[in-house]
Amino acid sequence: MTPPSPATSESRAIPGGRVITKLLVANRGEIAVRIIRTAHAMDIATVAVFSDPDAGAPFVAAADEAVRLPGATPAETYLRGDLVIDAALRTGADAVHPGYGFLSENADFARACADAGIVFVGPPPQAIEAMGSKTRAKELMGAAGVPVLPGLIVDDELLAEPDRLAKAAAELDFPVLVKAVHGGGGRGMRIVRDARALADAVAGARREAASAFGDGTVFLEHYVSRPRHVEVQVFADAHGDVVHLFERECSIQRRYQKIIEEAPSVAVDEHLRERLGSAAVAAAAAIGYVGAGTVEFVLDRGGRFFFLEVNTRLQVEHPVTELVTGLDLVRAQLLVAQGAPLPAELRHARITGHAVEARLYAEDVPAGFLPATGTIHRFDVPASDGVRVDSGVADGSVVGVHYDPMLAKVIAHGATRDEAIRRLARALAGTRVHGVTTNRELLVAVLRDEAFRSGDIDTGYLDRHDAVAMGSPVTSADVLATHLVAAALTAAAERRANGILPSAPPGWRNVPTSPQQAAFTLSGPGSSQRGAGRQVEVSYRWRADRVDVTVDGRARDVVVHRLDGEQADLTVDGVRSTVRVHRVGPEVYLDGRGGSTVARETPRFVEPGARAAAGSLTAPMPGTVVRVAVERGAAVTAGEVVLVLEAMKMEHAVTAPHDGVLRALDVRIGQTVDGGHVLAVITPGDTPTGAEEQAVAVAGTAR
Repeated sequence: MTPPSPATSESRAIPGGRVITKLLVANRGEIAVRIIRTAHAMDIATVAVFSDPDAGAPFVAAADEAVRLPGATPAETYLRGDLVIDAALRTGADAVHPGYGFLSENADFARACADAGIVFVGPPPQAIEAMGSKTRAKELMGAAGVPVLPGLIVDDELLAEPDRLAKAAAELDFPVLVKAVHGGGGRGMRIVRDARALADAVAGARREAASAFGDGTVFLEHYVSRPRHVEVQVFADAHGDVVHLFERECSIQRRYQKIIEEAPSVAVDEHLRERLGSAAVAAAAAIGYVGAGTVEFVLDRGGRFFFLEVNTRLQVEHPVTELVTGLDLVRAQLLVAQGAPLPAELRHARITGHAVEARLYAEDVPAGFLPATGTIHRFDVPASDGVRVDSGVADGSVVGVHYDPMLAKVIAHGATRDEAIRRLARALAGTRVHGVTTNRELLVAVLRDEAFRSGDIDTGYLDRHDAVAMGSPVTSADVLATHLVAAALTAAAERRANGILPSAPPGWRNVPTSPQQAAFTLSGPGSSQRGAGRQVEVSYRWRADRVDVTVDGRARDVVVHRLDGEQADLTVDGVRSTVRVHRVGPEVYLDGRGGSTVARETPRFVEPGARAAAGSLTAPMPGTVVRVAVERGAAVTAGEVVLVLEAMKMEHAVTAPHDGVLRALDVRIGQTVDGGHVLAVITPGDTPTGAEEQAVAVAGTAR
């Protein structure tokens, strides 16, 4: 057991308080790195806990010590409070910081920490329990004078009577929102606009809530049309003092999960800010809150606000509050957990400037925000003034199926909202994430959209602005040509560097009239709207003082200024730019001239491989089958749900791409499948062909 670190003078000054000398961080990814950073600044030793997939993660290396939690899934690892407490006791940690998610809002875990003599860096168990049920929370808030929306619990009796359920929902006034009683993050949430869709929405929300939170109870409440999502940061100490640290705007969401947050909100003036803050303080006081928490509201277009929930933990988006106030909220959490009164800087906080945060996710926007997996070959956010990066990944990190797909948060601060937005857009546009599909293009498009910049936003923003189109920009033909010329010429330079004739120019051939040929198949950013799998031919021939280049048969005027295996300084058709080139096997990642392209260098001779039969319905990502909606032999129509997969605790419906008959079905409920696994075959014929049955029989093996 490692001896505890010396207590800080700051900690020693707490009268009657308990000094934290070693902190176990019961979380992973970027929030674990962020907590460790502040703990070290306070001279507090740190302990990480990690699952098997996270053994090589940056947060593990950042901690002073680390303890393995055997297994891969959250249920086996980060949700095992007994294993976390055992790790704290084994390493001599006297406090646990839960971050957000996992055990952060688990009252039983907070109570178990206290029973083990360990400080839980968070609110008391009774405060967590009070807010753990959204319906009970609404009752408490209503009694405290906080505006709330009427709601209705969907119990088994009500669920068994669809007509009664529909009538009860109609009394709330459609549209209604189906929400999980426990948990958050948009899981177990559905908008229902009429009675016909109610039963299926409730059933799907119950399944998703049960998977994510262990409790499938849901409730209904009236849905406010075009609301803003505004939340207030609160902070309280153990001596009964509560303050608010202003509001955050979190209206840019996809699938009910935030992707862009900012502070302050453009919709909140000083009068509304005071009303929101007073309501949030009343909410925290009503439950005897201690530490950092967030009171969330919906704000309608008339300036009325209604209570949503209290998140009894640090929020993902806390950095925007830190940047506009100059505070370190984790430091304040640790001080208050040791018994200190609210630090003076919290009592006298002021807003300075504006901050905007973007969540960088591994997800495929054009495919409906499906989570993406893979190995990150390169992760690089360019350093720039006013930009902060909270990241949980690095080169070589593996993004798997078990956890939330957020890779990093990029946050910008400026004197004005416009300056902060422009700084963030520029930083993201220059960010390189190679190896996994991300939502980077969508984030940049939103930040550069005139409606967003004018502040004309609400939670339906992405529905109205076609997120798929925004997240799939078309790279211009000139930029694409520059990228592929760079790919072809740097490959030639690299081959030349490893060749046998050092005096020969790159790409030299002993038949000078015959040009070199390179073929690339486009994928990833810059090519999705041009058609997946599009092939582009590049030919080039070196002369004494220049290089002749054609791209897809069109001659390009190319001047090479500098060339090596990793970058090309080129002038193409009169425009000079530098393209950074990163190769991983046959994949080539190209960044420069204001865009990015991913291409696969096509081999000249392709070995024939097995192909799925026509009509095959494949898994869009790795996941677990949680529902099969159609039986083999049944007729289906285009868009009809065939089955439902769960990945990263979210449900994803797999639908029929066209009308037909389900001829083959090779999955069962509970089965885990790989991305690309043939799930079923839908054909217009009367009987399945041998090829169809064989395709299903031999397609990927379930894990």
